[in-house]
Amino acid sequence: MRRLVNSTYLSLDGVIENPQTWPDTGGFSEEGSTVQTELLTTCDAVVMGRHTYEVFAPVWPTLAGSPIGDRMNALPKYVASTTLQSPEWNNTTVIAGDPVERIAKLKQRDGLGIVQYGFGRLSYGLMAAGLIDELHLWIHPFFVGRAGVDDLLFRPGDAVLFEHTGTQPLDTGVVILRYRKRG
Repeated sequence: MRRLVNSTYLSLDGVIENPQTWPDTGGFSEEGSTVQTELLTTCDAVVMGRHTYEVFAPVWPTLAGSPIGDRMNALPKYVASTTLQSPEWNNTTVIAGDPVERIAKLKQRDGLGIVQYGFGRLSYGLMAAGLIDELHLWIHPFFVGRAGVDDLLFRPGDAVLFEHTGTQPLDTGVVILRYRKRG
């Protein structure tokens, strides 16, 4: 079975929404790009919700010509959405039905890993179904200081156990915490 890795940016106060508007702490630095490129080379599919898609789709095509941009643009992308009708980003498939069922089937196919960006309703559904195998939490060294309930990593749900597999500090102050699902 293919592994599903969730890679999410997170502030010290637990905010996950709109990292593109956060203070520039170098999380998008050359070193951070290298880490993301290494993850993308071990994956051959990307999964995301509609909100993440709407943030990513206008940016990634402009990064063509860079290793990370070329890899991301070439990969098949699966977007869970009931409202997105005609995605313009190449290699994008909309999952309009049950995304948990569809991603479970995607994990059963032969291939490399699958990476999921962002952490919202889709992530919680995948986690509850036991489909997220690894978490890569990019902890940014600041407090955003404002957020609604849907902007935070925390949401009520069942307990899911993970074990720590590694910590990677970046020279920017960002720390990547890696966890693997127990069991």
